[in-house]
Amino acid sequence: MQTKEKQIAGVFKALCDENRIKILQLLQGGEKCACVLLDDLHITQPTLSHHMKILCDSEIVVGRKEGKWTHYSISPEGAAAAVKCLQQLTTVIGTDEDQPCCER
Repeated sequence: MQTKEKQIAGVFKALCDENRIKILQLLQGGEKCACVLLDDLHITQPTLSHHMKILCDSEIVVGRKEGKWTHYSISPEGAAAAVKCLQQLTTVIGTDEDQPCCER
């Protein structure tokens, strides 16, 4: 079982690469076959597999097999969890104004 921090890191890892951003932009139009993604991105099949594994591990993208190809789409649940994660990490929940930061 992954720690919450490891899950969060996986989400941000999925979003920190230009090719994965391009893949997400392509998937905004709906489900796409890996062969279509390969043609649109001009990358090799092993490179696409690497990027798709990271996106699927983050649960932002899901894949389904059909014959020898996998069809990918954005997971509404995974995307919502990623948004919630960012909101939680960037929400200020208190201040340490009463606490001195160091001895002077």
